Amino acid sequence: MDAISQIDDAGATAAVRPLRAAVIGAGMAGVLAAIKLRERGIDCVVFEKGDRVGGTWRENDYPGLTCDVAAHWYTYSFARNPEWDRLMARGPEIRAYFERAARDHGVLPLIRFGEEVVRLAYDGERWQLDTAAGHRDSFDVVIAATGVLHHPNIPHFAGIESFAGASFHSTRWDHAVALDGRRIGVIGVGSTAAQLATALVPRAERFQLFQRTAQWVIPRPNTPYSEAERERFRADPAALEALVQELRAKTLEGYAAAVIDVDSPELAEIDRMCREHLATVRDPDLRRRLTPDYRPACKRLVISDDFYAAIQQPNAELVTAPIERIEPQGVRTADGALHELDVLVLATGFQVDRFIRPAKVLGRGGVDLDDVWDDGPKAYLSVTVPDFPNFFLLNGPNSPVGNFSLVEVAERQTNYLMQLIDGLRRGDYREVSASREALQRFEAERREAAKKTVWVTGCASWYLDKNGVPASWTFSFERFAQEMAAPKLADFETR
Repeated sequence: MDAISQIDDAGATAAVRPLRAAVIGAGMAGVLAAIKLRERGIDCVVFEKGDRVGGTWRENDYPGLTCDVAAHWYTYSFARNPEWDRLMARGPEIRAYFERAARDHGVLPLIRFGEEVVRLAYDGERWQLDTAAGHRDSFDVVIAATGVLHHPNIPHFAGIESFAGASFHSTRWDHAVALDGRRIGVIGVGSTAAQLATALVPRAERFQLFQRTAQWVIPRPNTPYSEAERERFRADPAALEALVQELRAKTLEGYAAAVIDVDSPELAEIDRMCREHLATVRDPDLRRRLTPDYRPACKRLVISDDFYAAIQQPNAELVTAPIERIEPQGVRTADGALHELDVLVLATGFQVDRFIRPAKVLGRGGVDLDDVWDDGPKAYLSVTVPDFPNFFLLNGPNSPVGNFSLVEVAERQTNYLMQLIDGLRRGDYREVSASREALQRFEAERREAAKKTVWVTGCASWYLDKNGVPASWTFSFERFAQEMAAPKLADFETR
C-alpha cells in the first residue's frame, strides 16, 4: 500500500485553483475522501443523512454483527489499528474505529449530520446541491460515497401487517424488543442470518430459520488476539503491517483468484472446504436441505465456524417450505404448518443497485442519471460516468466486491480520483469525466470477462444485474490495482 501514500503525497504538492468539494456519505469511504481532500487544503463539506459516522456499521447493529474480512486488512493504510480484539472484528468495534478516524483526522467538523442530499444538478460551471432539510449550496466537485448496504430490501409477505409480535428488518433492529426465552423467526440465510442464528439460538426458546435458497458456508476460526499480540502490534508497526499484507495475500491469492476463473484450482479448493464443512451436519435430511444446488462462491460465501453447530441445536429448526403468508400468530408455510413466533426478523439483504439514488442527479445538459442507468448502473472503472463532469463515485457500479477489504478498494479509488481533482486544481481543465467510448469499451470487456466467472454458473444472487450480468469487477484484483494507479487521460473528456 506504500504506492498509495506516495501518490497522495505527490498529488498534494500543487494548488492553483481553489475548489469546493461535497462528499455524500460519512461512512468508511466518505470519511476517507474527506481526509484526502482536507490533506490537499480543499474546502470540503460532508453530507450525512444519519446522526453519526459509520455508514453500514451505523445502519447495522443487530446481535452477532461481525465483519467477515480480517480486521487488520479492513483499515486505512495510514491508520492501522493494533487494538482489534480478534481476527474478524465485531460491528461496534468497527464503527468505533471509523468514528475515531474521523475525529483524529479532523473530519467531524466538516460533516452536516441529518442532511440527506436529494438533488444534484450541474449548471455548466458547478454542481448545485439540495438537501431534504432545505439546505442549498454549490460545489466544483462531488464525491458520492453512499455505499450499497443501507437501502434494505424488504419483500412483501401477505399479511405481514397483521403479525401480533415484533417485526423488523435486520438493519432496523429494535433493541427494545426482548429476545431471551422468546420464539424467534429469521427469514433469509445469508451472512446476516448466519450471524443472527449463532447469536440468538442460545437465547431463544425456539429459533426458526426460513430458507428459500441454501448457501455455501466456509469455515474460518475467528481467533481472538492476546494482549501480548496487541502489545507487539503497538510497539512494532512493521510487524503489524506484515500481518496486514499476509492476510491480504491469502485472500487475494485464494478467493479473488477463484471467482474470476471457474476452472481455477483456487475455486476447487473452496469447493472442497465448503463440502467438508457441510459434512459436519450430522442429520442427513438437514444436511440435504442445507446443500445448495449451485457452485460455491456463485453467491457470496457465508463465512462462519459456528452456523452449522447453531442450526443443529435442539431448539433450532431450518424451515424450507415456502412462506405462504404471515398471520397474527406467526408464519404460515405452503405445507399448511403455522410457525408461531414472538419476534420476526427480515434478514433479506439490501437493494444494492441504488448507489447515490434516490437522489436526483442531473449532469451536463440536464441528462438524468436515472435515464443513463435505466438498464443498470454503469461507470468507467467504477468511478466516473460520461456527461457527469467532476462527479465521482467510491465503491460505485462494478467495483470489486466479495470477501475482501472494501477499505483498500475505496482507498485505491480515492487515490485515482484525487489525481483527476489535482488536474482541476492545477487548471489543466475545468471539467473531467470519462468519455462515452471509454465506458463502452470497458463495459464490453468487463462483460466478456464475466463469462469465465463463477457468478454466471447458475445461481441468482445480488452480484447479478437485472440482465443476469455480474454487477461487479470481473477482472483480477491485480488489474484493479494497476488501473487505479493513474488515470489514462485519453479515456476522459476534458474541457
